[in-house]
Amino acid sequence: MELQQSAALNDGSVVSRAAATDRIIETSIPARLDALPWSSFHTRVVLALGITWILDGLEVTLAGALSGALKQSPTLRFSNLDLGIANSAYLAGAVLGALGFGWLTDRIGRKKLFFITLALYLSATAATALSWNVASYALFRFLTGAGIGGEYTAINSTIQELVPARYRGWTDLVINGSFWIGAAMGAVAAIVLLDPAVIGPDLGWRLAYLIGATIGLVVLLMRMWIPESPRWLMIHGRPEQAHEIVDGIERSVIGHDQKASRESFPKMRLKMRDHTPISEVAQTLFGTYRQRALVGLTLMVAQAFFYNAIFFTFALVLTDFYGISADHVGWYLLPFAAGNFLGPLLLGRLFDTLGRRTMIMFTYGISGVLLAVSGYLFSTGALSAQGQTIAWMVIFFFASPAASAAYLTVSETFPLEVRALAIAVFYAVGTGIGGVIGPALFGALIDTGSRNSVFAGYLLGAVLMIAAAIVAWRYAISAERKSLEQIARPLASME
Repeated sequence: MELQQSAALNDGSVVSRAAATDRIIETSIPARLDALPWSSFHTRVVLALGITWILDGLEVTLAGALSGALKQSPTLRFSNLDLGIANSAYLAGAVLGALGFGWLTDRIGRKKLFFITLALYLSATAATALSWNVASYALFRFLTGAGIGGEYTAINSTIQELVPARYRGWTDLVINGSFWIGAAMGAVAAIVLLDPAVIGPDLGWRLAYLIGATIGLVVLLMRMWIPESPRWLMIHGRPEQAHEIVDGIERSVIGHDQKASRESFPKMRLKMRDHTPISEVAQTLFGTYRQRALVGLTLMVAQAFFYNAIFFTFALVLTDFYGISADHVGWYLLPFAAGNFLGPLLLGRLFDTLGRRTMIMFTYGISGVLLAVSGYLFSTGALSAQGQTIAWMVIFFFASPAASAAYLTVSETFPLEVRALAIAVFYAVGTGIGGVIGPALFGALIDTGSRNSVFAGYLLGAVLMIAAAIVAWRYAISAERKSLEQIARPLASME
């Protein structure tokens, strides 16, 4: 439909005078955002979003490092199976939280969900410190996971929609990789809090969870730095607010808005809508983009099993097979966390230069091969605790950017209207299949006391990663340095 009797907004955009019926906007917002250089604004976005992953890393690391303390707690006295069930409850909460909050993120916006999910995370983490038995601990872990699952969808959507295209890959990987800064913090906290000479065995793990909740309060203030996504606003009938935000970003980045040069930016025409019907969402994800859906699902399942199965049982392997005491596990987590953070930091830019397909295939493939080799060495008893830790450090140097690339893939290859829900769906299915099963399975394998049984679990994780590498090489999209609208046109596009 052609625009008729159109009126220009003060930002240079054009909206139909028949907006009550047509609700059509012509806008250059995507091009303006992608044209910006890196600035302090983008750095603040990285910090405000990365702190959440730091908290997630702290949360998950504490859950792993505290395994021994929870088994020794005079109140709880968990078994390995109890720990596996509780960890699976956390992941199950993340699955359901991602789905529910992912749907809301596309309906009511990115920014509102930031505060809802963070409030749930903080309250549930604090409640975990007050757990009195297996059931209460699992329930509070479930609710904590629900908050974190909601954060995954809102944050990854925001990264894609605020960061210029040429920096998008590296930024996404580094923000997701900041999880491991939290992991290192959790490891150090565990060293102190689990030292029986400092704090009693039933108090240390409780303080650990309270620390996570307290740190999370800082995020409430940092979230004020991040505006609502202008891309989301322009489709949901609020173009004036969208352009006001972009004007402010431009003044922050280059010292002035770009009114004088706006005509040179390519524009796109969109039909604004209040929401996207669920039937259209399903058709988009599993009809129009079913090949991309296959890639996203494969990557998510592989990395979820690989990561959650190994990381949630990290402490159990060290304590049960290498005789490392629970209060010393944190020392082994530090180099492991370092490898996980350095991977995205050092390899992330290659996802924007060498390209998505090449790097996803490489990182997934090499992670699988290295896990199979180290698993064999573990089964033969050839590795010491230090050798095992070094092996994991090297493996996850590559596996960490691979896992982050799964989130990058599902968040940038689907249209704006379904982006958050797409992240939620593939995260939920991938984690449900790979993540929830993994910790419980490995907990059972470790309980057998057989190195060969654990090796079989490692082989399964290796095969999944190698299969995902092959699928990515064959079917993944080369999305590097392209605008989101070029990769997947909005469903509201009128062109």
